[in-house]
Amino acid sequence: MLFSPTLYRVEALRQLRNPYTLAFTLAMPVAMYLLFGAGADYARLSAGHGNVSFYVMVSMGAFGTATAMSSLSSLAASEIGQGWGRQLALTPLTMPGYVVTKLLTSMSFAALSVAAVFVAGALSGAEADDAWRWAAAAALILGGGLIYGLFGTGVGLAFNADSAAALASIAITFFSFFGNVFIPLEGVLLDIAHYTPLYGYVALVRWPVTDGALIAGGSDPLWAVLLNFAAWTAAFVALARIGMLRSRRRR
Repeated sequence: MLFSPTLYRVEALRQLRNPYTLAFTLAMPVAMYLLFGAGADYARLSAGHGNVSFYVMVSMGAFGTATAMSSLSSLAASEIGQGWGRQLALTPLTMPGYVVTKLLTSMSFAALSVAAVFVAGALSGAEADDAWRWAAAAALILGGGLIYGLFGTGVGLAFNADSAAALASIAITFFSFFGNVFIPLEGVLLDIAHYTPLYGYVALVRWPVTDGALIAGGSDPLWAVLLNFAAWTAAFVALARIGMLRSRRRR
């Protein structure tokens, strides 16, 4: 069995009742958007092919997706590391099916986070020149956000279940502050941000509205954004692999 509707339903309901999950994957991105993208004096100013509200909206959608994918994937990986696979052997669900079901749960919460932020944006004045820019930004957010599932998997396999999800979420928040996600960086901080894990991803999801232009001036070439994204994808694959090896040694 490669997918379990029952496990999916149970996991979705469990996370919906989890205040930690709701706070970090739903409430925080919307609150950050309302603070920086809707309630600010500069919200209606032009930003590329949209306004500042739209720019901040897609940024917070990316943050919420990265948080959801990393934290929920870390929980799934922790369960595997604790020997959950032996319990699965008593059921028709295979280990790949377990992983697929957990991944779909994570993606569902990521999509819910994006929907919440985009609805808040639509209701508070976020604008883009063309309707397709909304769809393109949402697709890039969800598609690119898959790599943070690898990050969460590596953290979940390397650490115990009590700390894995919190560590993954805190790391994403830290990377966001230094990755030009929450506020536009300048100077040395912007130079450093180019090498951080969320910079390429967020620059990519902003592309439909900015075409790579930076608020601080100048622009990012597409090849540099894709290189950052590819490099961190490879790093997260390596992290997941290291976590898997460490998990096996603990057993």
